[in-house]
Amino acid sequence: MTDKNVTETLPEKSVFSRRTVLKSAGIGAAGITTAAALAACSKKDDGPKDLDAATVSFVFNGSADQAKSWDALFAGFKEKYPQIDFTAQAIPSASWAEYADTVAVQLAGGAKYDVLNLATEGALLFADKGVVLALDDLIARDQEEMDIALADTHPRLVEFGKKYGPQDGKTYYIPSGGMNCMAAWVNKDVFAKAGLELPTDDWTWDDFLAAGRTIKKKTGAFMFPVTAEYFVGIMPWLTTNGASTMNEDWTVATCDTPQAIEAAEFARQLVVEKLSPAPGGTFDRFELGIKGDLAVFGGGRWPVLAVRAANAVDKYEIFDFPHKGANRGSPVGWAAFPIMKSSPNVDAAWEFVKYLSTSSGATVFATSGGTASPCLKSVAESQDYLADSPVGTEKLYKALDYATAIPSPTKGNLTQRTIEDIWGQIIAGNIKPDAGMKKMQEEVTKLL
Repeated sequence: MTDKNVTETLPEKSVFSRRTVLKSAGIGAAGITTAAALAACSKKDDGPKDLDAATVSFVFNGSADQAKSWDALFAGFKEKYPQIDFTAQAIPSASWAEYADTVAVQLAGGAKYDVLNLATEGALLFADKGVVLALDDLIARDQEEMDIALADTHPRLVEFGKKYGPQDGKTYYIPSGGMNCMAAWVNKDVFAKAGLELPTDDWTWDDFLAAGRTIKKKTGAFMFPVTAEYFVGIMPWLTTNGASTMNEDWTVATCDTPQAIEAAEFARQLVVEKLSPAPGGTFDRFELGIKGDLAVFGGGRWPVLAVRAANAVDKYEIFDFPHKGANRGSPVGWAAFPIMKSSPNVDAAWEFVKYLSTSSGATVFATSGGTASPCLKSVAESQDYLADSPVGTEKLYKALDYATAIPSPTKGNLTQRTIEDIWGQIIAGNIKPDAGMKKMQEEVTKLL
């Protein structure tokens, strides 16, 4: 644990996926003005809470490059609640499965936290362990404030929270901490150098493949990095062909459907034609792109940190992911911030969770360069979020209209590793796509 207001970061690993950067807060609007939301969320709390000398300990998935935005978020909370002794510990992890495992081991070893940072991929896992607190009484106590936040929340996030949360009638997670959909970050200079017009949001896999071949021939640059990251490297190709790893209820594996196999074949084709760097190697997609050696990379909000650091915001434009036929698609994952059932500081912890769930925290995170798109429509449409960002940034929020929740059953940490391992074998050419996806189907079915 750290000294007051200081974020402790464990040794960092090389991480390129949305998993290491999914953090921020919000939701989408239903007849409420931004001014009204801000006013309601900034008013003094009316509940009978004694926060003097209270403490809050928080653990989150974060790396050094995200420290500035996280620290700004923490500073904003401390300014609002100076009487609370707040500490935070970062665990930089290569995936949410790895992070979930690390936190689970720490908790089993006696670690004490008041609030956890989880993603969709770990929410059911920790609820199933029975270690997180039901929030219903706290929500009821601050119902007016919560109603205002939910009125500004994208309805699909509210729907997902109910559908994919624990089915015991209790509420353990509220929409907070932000979300990420996927889109194509297109390097305009690379397309221009190859003599190509920029794509449109209606581009297809065939358009993508044709552009990649032209770019490779005329500039030598790669088109796209094919990887075995569940959210970043696998789900975009599945969802843009109307496929997924599981059915809508996450109860049945669907890895070997014709559409899923076709997606795996397409990803492998990009590798075979050398339109992607060799999978399994060490490369930084952001560095390659900024140098002009990569035409497109997939991302949610998180690439903005690297792009801003390189003064390359104007080099990029964001488009919907290329799709097969009419199957426009994207995965979506959202953050969760449960309070631990063992916490002796529930009232103070609840204030932190609410801060993340309202425009107060979402605006701070958006302004400081947060690495997730706001859940709040009022913030997603604000200049706090859109300024100093590539043209097309608003599409990251609009993709919620058609995005598919990343399948994350109770054993989500295990299914993720299985899916990533087999997809990695497919794109490396160690197993044919049809055989690999059938093997994935068998292994995921066992875990479900």
